[in-house]
Amino acid sequence: MHHGFDALASARIRLGALGECAAPSTLGAAVGWDDLRYFLALARTGSVRAAGAALSVSHSTVARRVEALEAELGVRLFDRHRDGYQLTDAGQGIVPKAERIEREVTEVEREVAGQDHRLEGPVRVTCTDADFAGLVIEGLVPLCEENPGLELQIDTETRYLDLSRREADVALRAVAIGDSPPDHLIGRRVAPIVLANYVSRAHAERLDPELGGKGGRWLGSNQGRVHERLVADSSYPDLPLWGAFAGIATVTAAAGRGLGLAMLPVYAGDRRPNLQRLVRPDVRHLADFWLLSHPDLRDNARLQATRRAITKHLEARADLFEGRCANGPVRPEDAPSEGAKGHLRWGDGR
Repeated sequence: MHHGFDALASARIRLGALGECAAPSTLGAAVGWDDLRYFLALARTGSVRAAGAALSVSHSTVARRVEALEAELGVRLFDRHRDGYQLTDAGQGIVPKAERIEREVTEVEREVAGQDHRLEGPVRVTCTDADFAGLVIEGLVPLCEENPGLELQIDTETRYLDLSRREADVALRAVAIGDSPPDHLIGRRVAPIVLANYVSRAHAERLDPELGGKGGRWLGSNQGRVHERLVADSSYPDLPLWGAFAGIATVTAAAGRGLGLAMLPVYAGDRRPNLQRLVRPDVRHLADFWLLSHPDLRDNARLQATRRAITKHLEARADLFEGRCANGPVRPEDAPSEGAKGHLRWGDGR
């Protein structure tokens, strides 16, 4: 079943198909797809370390493979600078052709994987943050225990991994209210993303304005404009934004130490024993988590099982995601609507 992909992935590609970007003496040379993988990763990241991380190899491997490709072609593809690698004119000319080959290879890979009926092999899942990933893992533990041939790979990169290039098999992505996931993917809405205001229990009297606190300030994030709009829309728009904390775990740690007030998803904040909601928590349903896959992988058995397990577990934790696990009521206008569930062309009911 996998021989078609292996043959294509190891095929030799005539440089003539890549255009007239190399020296004439190299036009008869042949380039393997594996060589082009390293070239494209470095072209996209500009850094051998970042390219190595994307390919799960060492940075020295990337540098060595790119240098070997340049030697084989007899042309320099990158200029080396202190701050990274920059494509030469020859390198820029190769990029669109190499990307076309990449699309063809990954299309074959997806088609082959889509026909795989075994409950074994790798399952690559990408999530938004470590807290949410922990909940996803909870839901996948029984599946992994029942099917020891499955190999779970969880990623929490802030950038969106490309499902078309199979950087991930299943993605759990945040989609703002009123927006829709990309049209080329299939999936369903699996949980609301509800925000609330939090403060350290040990520092609540000092920081919560409703408890007489005078030292309140909002902890900033690396999404400055988004955070500014949330603060402007809060019960305390005049409190200053302070600092910049990347990621939910970092903001949570800073809030727990009493550095300021934090806006957090309730699935993260309500589970922290050292945090409590402000007296005026401003509970807000701002987005939803969507479970997404590429349509070519709709019938892959292990991915069907993975999607079912994740969906079942997240729906069972509805109280946590909807903010009903903390003390104090959720105002009806702030709670996720009953129509928050939906789907996007699963077709198989899975």
